[in-house]
Amino acid sequence: MLFKIMIAMCAFAANSVLCRVALSDYQIDPISFSLIRVASGAITLFFFYLIYRYKKKDKQSNLEWNLMNGIFLAIYMVAFSLAYLKIDTGVGALLLFGSVQISMTIYGIFHGELINIKRGIGLVIALLGILFLLLPGSNTPDLFYSSMMFLSGLAWAGYSIRGKYMNNPLISTFTNFLIATPVVLFALFLIPHESYILPKGIVLAILSGSLASSGAYVLWYLIMQKIEQVTASAVQLSVPCLAIIGGTLFIGEVLNWRIIISTLVVLIGISLVIFSSKKPKIL
Repeated sequence: MLFKIMIAMCAFAANSVLCRVALSDYQIDPISFSLIRVASGAITLFFFYLIYRYKKKDKQSNLEWNLMNGIFLAIYMVAFSLAYLKIDTGVGALLLFGSVQISMTIYGIFHGELINIKRGIGLVIALLGILFLLLPGSNTPDLFYSSMMFLSGLAWAGYSIRGKYMNNPLISTFTNFLIATPVVLFALFLIPHESYILPKGIVLAILSGSLASSGAYVLWYLIMQKIEQVTASAVQLSVPCLAIIGGTLFIGEVLNWRIIISTLVVLIGISLVIFSSKKPKIL
């Protein structure tokens, strides 16, 4: 399970890097990036679905439609791309998964999930690692684009939570992408923006949709069925750390001692959450 979580988190971080590279170099506008991303993801999942259906040859391969899941996915993708117009890779990931962390933890607590002492300490440590990155001295992100990333995080939290109740991760993700595609297409005409598409932008969007999104989301839905909401929210706090490293390597964003310390603190907190027992004294 830990290896699967690591793969999913690396893919999530890759989405931040790919989107930021495409937008910062003005290779594509954010809405077009989202549309190509979701459409390429749907096409990729279609081929996986055909293979799955051929192997199963029974009713288990029937499509499962859920409008709300598709809308959550579309909102996440569009708001995500809009935010990365003006926000650095690491800061954007921090805002995204910080809002995911808060939303999923609150949801889990209000729906009966228990927080033992070790897990509670791990959550606090992980959050402190995130907050350490946002201490005065770092550039304050634009309020509007920060709000867009926060909205994206809320949508992703909703998408993740609902994934716990899906019968088949592959089929559910495929139909979610199918539903999200026309919703994002509608946003292309609804949201005022300057349209521009260059070949590099198209390639980056396809990579994001077909590799870092579609397969990773199937894996994430599978993981969500086996772990609690609080654990799921905590492990996603590793994504900002990975995104910062990716931004440093591929975009040239500055890596300093604060980022290194924050990464270590967050990973320590996540480790406590993942490996904590569910039985000890409840907070």
